[in-house]
Amino acid sequence: MANASRAVIRLPASPGDRRRAWARPLSQVALRVGKYSGIALSPGSQLPVTGGSSARNPHTERSQSMPSGSESRGPDKNSGAKSAKAIKAAKKKSGGAKVKGGASAPRNIPWLTIGAGAAVLALVAVLAINLVPKYQAKEEAAKYAPSAENPDPSVNIDGVVKVDYPAGIHIQPTQRVAYDQSPPFGGPHDAIWATCTGTVYPNAIRTENAVHSLEHGAVWIAYNPDELSADQVETLKDKVDGETYTLLSPYPGLDSPVSVQSWGHQLKVDSVDDERIDQFITALRINKNTYPEVGASCSSIPGSGFDPDNPPPFDPSTPGADAVPMDGGGINPDQSESGGAGAQLPSGMQLPSDLQLPSDLQQAPAEGGNG
Repeated sequence: MANASRAVIRLPASPGDRRRAWARPLSQVALRVGKYSGIALSPGSQLPVTGGSSARNPHTERSQSMPSGSESRGPDKNSGAKSAKAIKAAKKKSGGAKVKGGASAPRNIPWLTIGAGAAVLALVAVLAINLVPKYQAKEEAAKYAPSAENPDPSVNIDGVVKVDYPAGIHIQPTQRVAYDQSPPFGGPHDAIWATCTGTVYPNAIRTENAVHSLEHGAVWIAYNPDELSADQVETLKDKVDGETYTLLSPYPGLDSPVSVQSWGHQLKVDSVDDERIDQFITALRINKNTYPEVGASCSSIPGSGFDPDNPPPFDPSTPGADAVPMDGGGINPDQSESGGAGAQLPSGMQLPSDLQLPSDLQQAPAEGGNG
């Protein structure tokens, strides 16, 4: 080392290199060069370079002044490690978990919960589709409820036919009536009424019994079985089944798909979804202002001659010359069936002891006349 020619490492000649070199104190540059060259230097010392020549080699000078590899980062190593840890933590927090091979792990999707929620929503939608229209129809029909100011709301229903008929004209079970309407909705009738406690008859019943039910305040829905589908019949059943003072039966040969009757009133419609059906029922079912026998029952009378499970059949033939005319043909009306006296049972029959009338009819006033 003593005999070696000495050379001083000078700052790079280019302006750019010079600016970078002067960015740090010269003493720090010297210390770093000494560290990586194995020469112990003190701050401010010149760097001796061994070799036989004093000629400058720019590449040699740069390689000596610029350490390589990870050691070139020096004090910046810690900050780089911290940055790597921060990135790793951020990935972990964002769910970017890695599986073997570096691919992202699949996310667990709660398909069971999603499926259950979708099923509930579908059920709600189905119920809404089926129930909301029915609820709206009933709400609309409520406007047709009778009151003191509006005793017969059916006058506001388009298509309702109204006819005055005398009450209490009874015929024998073997007789027929030459009715002026089809289905009939008033006039002479059998002394025994058809059960009308929300009764659905799968087969057509004798009209003379059905008319007597109207005299008791019932609404009779008749339909043409050749024009309605099973689903349409079910729609009508929903209006009757379990609803007291109503009955439903097929009526072969009916000139419209559906006909609705109360005493002295009739409405014919083409659709089971016609809102006027509900309006008619609301306006006239046990409306004490529109039928003769206020307070009369719709329940069956055991042994009376009308069995709801096996009722007298419908007769589609034209009544003969011996049929009872609409004015009764000299039959004296039963006065007990006018003015709200209720039904007078034939041959001294008595109502069953457990038979109860609806609460709104138990104290019904004697009004309604011949409706």
